[in-house]
Amino acid sequence: MRELKRSSSKWLKTLDTPVKDFQWQNGYGAFSVSPGYLSRVRSYIANQEKHHEQRSFEDELKDLIRRQGIAIDDKYLWD
Repeated sequence: MRELKRSSSKWLKTLDTPVKDFQWQNGYGAFSVSPGYLSRVRSYIANQEKHHEQRSFEDELKDLIRRQGIAIDDKYLWD
């Protein structure tokens, strides 16, 4: 994961876009997706900026974690 974060940050900073100041947060999360949901996930990614105008990323992540039956503590979620 460290190598993925390092190489993706390095690549993003080479682009001539507003992501030059991009930084990963300290932690990370990983989720798997069954092949049957791949088109829905692609659509979500393509429209997530608009989607998050209605619902925050933080609220959505908490709901996703809770739906998997995992107890969470906010102090461990955010930097």
